[in-house]
Amino acid sequence: MTPCLRAAAIAEAVRAGRSGARAETEATLARIAAGNPALNAFVTVDEDRALAEAEAVDRRLAAGERPPLAGVPVAVKDTIWVAGRRVTQGSRLFADFHAPADAIAVERLRRGGAIIVGMANSSEFACKGVTTNPLFGPTRHPRDPSLTPGGSSGGPAAAVAGGLVPLALGTDAGGSSRRPPAHVGAVGFKPSFGAIPYGPGFPEPFTGIAVMAPIAADVADAALMFEALCGPDPRDPDSVAVAAADSRPSESLTVAYSPRFGLDAPVDEEVRQAVDRAVEALERAGARIVRHDPSWPPGVTETALMPLQHAGLAALYGDAFRRDPALFDPDIAAQIDRGLSLTGAEVAAAQLLGVEIARMLAAFFIDADLLIGPTTPCVAWPLDRLGPETIGGQAVPPRAHAVFTPLFNHAKGPALSLPCGTGRDGLPVGLQVVAPRGLDRRVLRFAAFAETVLAAGGQGHSG
Repeated sequence: MTPCLRAAAIAEAVRAGRSGARAETEATLARIAAGNPALNAFVTVDEDRALAEAEAVDRRLAAGERPPLAGVPVAVKDTIWVAGRRVTQGSRLFADFHAPADAIAVERLRRGGAIIVGMANSSEFACKGVTTNPLFGPTRHPRDPSLTPGGSSGGPAAAVAGGLVPLALGTDAGGSSRRPPAHVGAVGFKPSFGAIPYGPGFPEPFTGIAVMAPIAADVADAALMFEALCGPDPRDPDSVAVAAADSRPSESLTVAYSPRFGLDAPVDEEVRQAVDRAVEALERAGARIVRHDPSWPPGVTETALMPLQHAGLAALYGDAFRRDPALFDPDIAAQIDRGLSLTGAEVAAAQLLGVEIARMLAAFFIDADLLIGPTTPCVAWPLDRLGPETIGGQAVPPRAHAVFTPLFNHAKGPALSLPCGTGRDGLPVGLQVVAPRGLDRRVLRFAAFAETVLAAGGQGHSG
């Protein structure tokens, strides 16, 4: 696999004059041309526009500016508005749509000196746990093209892990930018809800929990990107400021380890062992680990929350579905059809469950500073399936791979997936680090500590 790039190193070289934004963009475009056909991570690349943006950054540098992301090439998920670019959501309904404005996060990327080189593949409407859609087909795993990187941000994750770009901007409403990074060996960071302003852009089927999510090769780059993007904006009434970095060292934090996050869910033995080894390494390095499971409302499962997504899809696209169901990915069509059949009481029950999840996790953090456990219960699986057929030796439904991420969206706090070892055939495993809402920098700081510990012990990612 192509070695992963580092954004901080690129930006430092460009600011120091050892490289230039145009030179970095040309090199990136060459890597995409060579590597993307095997991955299908990028769905559109606008070389002329990217080079023009790079030349504008070089002019800023010549005028004395020193932006934090100077000359860093970035992939943007094909659901996020980039002004003038074709942005499709992987849907035939938007096959010819060109965004009229930048999302605030994209605006901030540009202000930081980053170069938007192209749009990265997503499942249709970002509503599937694998990355394939009717317009562009599947994204493939960088280590094994017969496997999926997961979804919905599989294109951005594969672009980073495959060495095409150092940074990508994804979205996350249920784990979409944590599970794919876990599967491919990258870092995926879901900030607190509102930490990075959302929109302008397409309406979200899953309202009130979706976030913009940095994906990077290491924690330092994810933090660099987050700092360039975070902070309130009056155009997003949900946007908020987050707390300053902790003054306490990571070793002094009380870190609760929960092997299944308190859920009755199967986990593959190889994943359990990789996460256990990572936790043991953290303990040896001085981390204060306690075994403690969070409590959840009775009957909590991802399935119990899915009426919100299904109803949201039905509200947005139900009329188009009624006119021509064949326009949609069959799996998305089934979700819309389900949404059209739901009662108001069923949707309200899912909303109330989300509120109770947030309340109970907040209570859990009274006695713990952080919560860690597996990002996913399995490694990547074959490209032609929605999910693995078995996990932990048990037959499971297609969404069983997604069980450990959605609850933290509903809790609205930060969660990060960090490579922590490998399982079958050397496939990556992710460690998920979670904190209360607003303590994003606590997660990033502890993850950087953990990354150093795991790298010293031969664990973590090799990009």
